Amino acid sequence: MTTLAPDVLAPVTPTALPARRSVRAARRAALKAASAVAVLIAAASVTFFAQLAIPGDRATIILNLQNGREQKWSSSELSPVNEKFGFDHPLLTQYLHYVGGFFKGDLGTSYTQYRPVTSVIGAQILPTLVLTVGALVVAWIFALVVTVLTVRRGRAVTGIGSSFEAFTASLPHYWVGVILLVVFAVKIPIFPVIGGDGLWGTVLPVLTLAIPLSGFLGQVTRDEFDKVLDQPFITTARARGMGDTAIRLRHALRHAVLPAITLSGWALGALISGAVIAENIYGRPGIGQVLVTAVNTRDVPTVAGIVLVVAAVYIVANLLVDLAYAAVDPRLRAS
Repeated sequence: MTTLAPDVLAPVTPTALPARRSVRAARRAALKAASAVAVLIAAASVTFFAQLAIPGDRATIILNLQNGREQKWSSSELSPVNEKFGFDHPLLTQYLHYVGGFFKGDLGTSYTQYRPVTSVIGAQILPTLVLTVGALVVAWIFALVVTVLTVRRGRAVTGIGSSFEAFTASLPHYWVGVILLVVFAVKIPIFPVIGGDGLWGTVLPVLTLAIPLSGFLGQVTRDEFDKVLDQPFITTARARGMGDTAIRLRHALRHAVLPAITLSGWALGALISGAVIAENIYGRPGIGQVLVTAVNTRDVPTVAGIVLVVAAVYIVANLLVDLAYAAVDPRLRAS
């Protein structure tokens, strides 16, 4: 007959449960942090080697940009540039310096502006973040309103809601931006045509990004919302006399938004990419303008820096998604 160890037979005290949960939470947080660091290192590595893959010598590119023409340069002319930007160091040293500098906030020096890339991007990142976060909030409002008002409201109303979501999800940002600009800034001069400052000038750019995204969020929320309405706890709520609107807002919606929250982690990073289009259509400041200028002038460090910033936004967005999950569903906080 086998005997169990005393620690197996010992009952779990109430004070031990919170301690174990704290340990599990700490392990999960450490794993998330390690994953985030690994993704950032991978993104920095890709951008570093992508710079090396560009045809031509980097020092030659810088001198050609500086002088406005392409020509061959002697080694004595290239030597100061190689020394200034560290191109004369071994490749491994350059790589470690680049990756290590990223975690210190050093993304290199712009080829065209001769300023740190962090200062070039930092001066324009706030307008882009305001635009993307505003677009995400507006997209959520559109998606939730259409879902709550149309799901299981009759075949005709449900069909209208589904068609609206499918249509908006298929719209490209550029097309939406041009249509909004022509209608509400040119034909009906409600909003500024270009370069509008303040809240009023942000409306059309935000809608340009929010309308297509609202279709995606609405589609995943609609499917889950329809399934939740068949759950037993919804039937119980109806049996207690709760009204349909209260059931939808207090019970069904909380469970239905979880897939859309997952999608929002991807959407926040994708909106920064879409902001490049919106900022150029409406002539707004932001990293979109910086990226277009950097691409046109072959300012590789600035382009690579923006790529790394977008990767960091994806990571932060996924961490926020985890927090939002726990805030929406109390069961996840317990687990």
